Amino acid sequence: MEPFMTICLLLLPFSIFFTCKLLEKRNQCCYILGYECYKAPEDQKLGTETCEKIIHRNKNLGVEEYRFLLKAGVNSGIGEETYVPRTVIEGREQSTTLSDALSEIDDIVFGTLDNLFAKTGVSPSEIDILVVTISMITTLPSIPTRVINHYKMREDVKVFNLSGMGCSTSVIAVDLVQNLFKTYKNAFAVVMSSESLTPNWYCGKERSMMVPNILFRVGGCSLLLTNKRSLRHQAMLKLKCLVRIHAGARDEAYNSCTRIEDAQGYCGFFLAKDLPKAAAKAITMNFRVLVPKMLPLRELVRYGIVSYWRSKTSNERASPGAGLNLKTGVKHFCIHPGGRPVIDGLGKNFGLNEHDLEPTRMTLHRFGNTSAAGVWYVLSYMEAKKRLKKGDRILMISLGSGFKCNSCVMEVMKDLEDVNVWEDCISRYPVESTSNTSILEKYAWINDS
Repeated sequence: MEPFMTICLLLLPFSIFFTCKLLEKRNQCCYILGYECYKAPEDQKLGTETCEKIIHRNKNLGVEEYRFLLKAGVNSGIGEETYVPRTVIEGREQSTTLSDALSEIDDIVFGTLDNLFAKTGVSPSEIDILVVTISMITTLPSIPTRVINHYKMREDVKVFNLSGMGCSTSVIAVDLVQNLFKTYKNAFAVVMSSESLTPNWYCGKERSMMVPNILFRVGGCSLLLTNKRSLRHQAMLKLKCLVRIHAGARDEAYNSCTRIEDAQGYCGFFLAKDLPKAAAKAITMNFRVLVPKMLPLRELVRYGIVSYWRSKTSNERASPGAGLNLKTGVKHFCIHPGGRPVIDGLGKNFGLNEHDLEPTRMTLHRFGNTSAAGVWYVLSYMEAKKRLKKGDRILMISLGSGFKCNSCVMEVMKDLEDVNVWEDCISRYPVESTSNTSILEKYAWINDS
């Protein structure tokens, strides 16, 4: 009996250690209790007539620039109900003030947070962690400080202001919160993601810098997260895994998306020709880490065998992800609505059909590229269409300047059916074509000039 007791005593510390580790891992949960997307007022919609006025106000443009804008506008996938800053509607895009920029931000931030707190029943005084991700504006006091002052939050709230990180920052913020939850137990966290378009509307004639004017639109989203296991039955989503890749060490990735000044002194967002290549590389790097965490073992083995056989029998180089069946691990695909080429490229590389891509295409058409908030508008479309059922898994892919690719997998905790910002239009979607033919019909004369 004594040898047995001795062995048990020797193994006891190890048993305690491993039990503690298992309990620690079990308690490292991250739930999303709610999210709220922003819809601007009707008088900020950018229809064809308003587009014409904006273009004609820019005296730097010639016939060639008009042709370029016509072609880009028709093929962008953007509809006629997206929203732009009030200064653009009013014709003041070249003379904006700090007050104009803050007015845009306040509408988005406080509009979404007011609705989020009302929906979830959580008070601003209960928030332990606040993360704000607005890339292209830095104020003093900071935007998070404006939030704290507005809602009179506690003095011990942990505050993070992520700026200059582009369209993929909301997933970065979720990763930050998930890691903070390892230290702060039973906590509430708020993530607020948006962009400041008012001071960043490009008024020059460089084609690569005019494209963001076509794609980027007013929008934003606020999220409420918690690691309280007692609230798991109230949660909408549970974070399963998250992978971040930053390819900024490579010059082509670093220079692919930058805010610069053109030869005439106009500031704007420059999209380089190397952007698609940089994006493809970052996505490949991300999926090398993500796929083993996301897909079942049987699919990994099958893919490995197929890839090996293909390499032996064909000299052609397959695209990243070719032959990989992502649907064995996830059911829904929440892709950043950055533009039609991005959506088409990801769909082709990962074998997604039009049903899979529909939420992203329709989000781009209705709301445009709303930067870091875009993926949540896509999620909201899925919810409004009643696609999200308990147990479903969602793959969220966000791309941003740097160049970054951030992705996460979330599990749906209950059937979701809130129409959110799609309430007034979900019955009209999906539309048959996302090409803006009204622009083509009205300005076809440009091609004949």
